[in-house]
Amino acid sequence: MGVAGKHYPSHGHDAKGNDAQPSQPATASDERIRKESFFGHVLNRPEFAAISGTVLVFLIFAISAGGSGMFALDGVMNWSQVSAYLGILAVGACLLMIAGEFDLSIGSMIGFAGMMVAIPAVYFHWPIWASIIFAFAGSMALGALNGYLVMRTRLPSFIVTLAFLFILRGLTLALSIMVADRTIISGVGDLAQSDAVTNFLFHGVALHGLFTSLAHMGVGTLLDNGQPLVPGIPKVLLWWFALAAVAAFVLAKTRYGNWMLAVGGDANAAKNVGVPVRRVKISLFVLTAFCSCLFAVLQVCDIGSAAADRGLQKEFEAIIAAVIGGTLLTGGYGSVVGACFGALIFGVVQIGITYTNVSSDWFRVFLGVMLLIAVLFNHYVRRRVAQS
Repeated sequence: MGVAGKHYPSHGHDAKGNDAQPSQPATASDERIRKESFFGHVLNRPEFAAISGTVLVFLIFAISAGGSGMFALDGVMNWSQVSAYLGILAVGACLLMIAGEFDLSIGSMIGFAGMMVAIPAVYFHWPIWASIIFAFAGSMALGALNGYLVMRTRLPSFIVTLAFLFILRGLTLALSIMVADRTIISGVGDLAQSDAVTNFLFHGVALHGLFTSLAHMGVGTLLDNGQPLVPGIPKVLLWWFALAAVAAFVLAKTRYGNWMLAVGGDANAAKNVGVPVRRVKISLFVLTAFCSCLFAVLQVCDIGSAAADRGLQKEFEAIIAAVIGGTLLTGGYGSVVGACFGALIFGVVQIGITYTNVSSDWFRVFLGVMLLIAVLFNHYVRRRVAQS
């Protein structure tokens, strides 16, 4: 019974006899929801540092080499082609690093895959398309073996793939000497050009007719023989764009992309909630091997020869591009788009420095400084994310 003169709200039933819920005080905002500023949101994006670095690099070269031809059509094709080759490797390295692993055999795989294309085609007279399929199959099988050994032995991927770096480099040298008695095998370019499918996929340039028409209209330089100085878009650029687009979509929009991030963040926790950790990691080792073989096939078809020393130190350049692009060395965080911008920075600086009066010896210094800045920035972003 209530006390006279006071009214106590009922928590049992309302006037109609229905269950009544106790009223909740209105709050201006839920303290569990934190509003983030636009700048804070952008700063937390893994590719922010790479995009900012790209803008800065372009501004530096626009000032120092703006009138040198670096930004003419042929100059753009030069540094973009270098960026594209590295970008293909950076896509695979980025996804594998997001999953918490490394592949130091990338560079050696390039030389080995090039020989798997050249030796059967030139010395055993295989069709060039069969040699390319053989190279992709062999490279991806070796990538699967890398991943299997890492998962089976639980050794650090750094150690396992470092061993394969030396194994593959040694095999490339030994087999090329044994079969061809030389470390450089020529004649692959002519074979690639004569095969319709290989020529369409891997050799030469695309949109040659368009670039010829543009040159005749005054857009671009026309040579004395009536051909444009820039004959078209190199196939490696198209492969880079296609591979990066697919990888970025998979990472951002699919369950498999979520698995990569989960595996790199905490493999044990991911396994406990049903993520196939072993399958994800092995498949990413296969992907890095595929990227290395694609690099080798495009290079062999473009240059026309295979060499045992191709791909030297490319594994480190791919890792640098991924780190500059915002990928953490500890895994669980990264961006394919950022890795592509990291590769773009690499290509612009490597070629752009030749258009300036600066000695090319400073290129490695600049690359090391960029890597250090990227690592420090990524560490700062990770601390911000952990504290939020």
